[in-house]
Amino acid sequence: MRSSDCDPLALTTAVNTLAVAVAAQLNDSELSLVASILNQLGDTLETIAAQREFCASRKSGGVP
Repeated sequence: MRSSDCDPLALTTAVNTLAVAVAAQLNDSELSLVASILNQLGDTLETIAAQREFCASRKSGGVP
């Protein structure tokens, strides 16, 4: 993201709008499945980010 895109209110509004648009197109069962998939996606991305940070720190001598 560009540094000019750092408005947390705009970001949360965009995410909320996307959630409402997606939910309007799905039944309850489909929505539950999509929500689970997106949660797993978020968790996996967080794991990747943490590993990148850890590996970068090790390369720079920050963590044994």
